[in-house]
Amino acid sequence: MKLMNERPHSDPEAAGRKLIELAKGVEAVQDGRIHIEKNNAPFLSKNGCNSSGPEFGAGIKHAVDQGWLELHESARAGLT
Repeated sequence: MKLMNERPHSDPEAAGRKLIELAKGVEAVQDGRIHIEKNNAPFLSKNGCNSSGPEFGAGIKHAVDQGWLELHESARAGLT
C-alpha cells in the first residue's frame, strides 16, 4: 500500500509552483504586479488548496529564490 502525502504543498517547490499557477490567474494592478493576498486566500482556504501559512511562506521563498517571483516593498509581487 502506498501512502499519499496529505499535504501536497508541504514541499516548498510544489507550493511555489502552485503559487505561480495561482498568480497567473490574477489580474495585474500596476507594472505587472499583483497583490500577494490575491494568492494568499485561495492557497490557504479550505475550499481552495487548504494549505498552511508556513507552506505559503515556504512557497513564496522558493519562488523568489528560483527567480519565478519578485517581491516588491509595497506587498505586491511580480512574475518574472
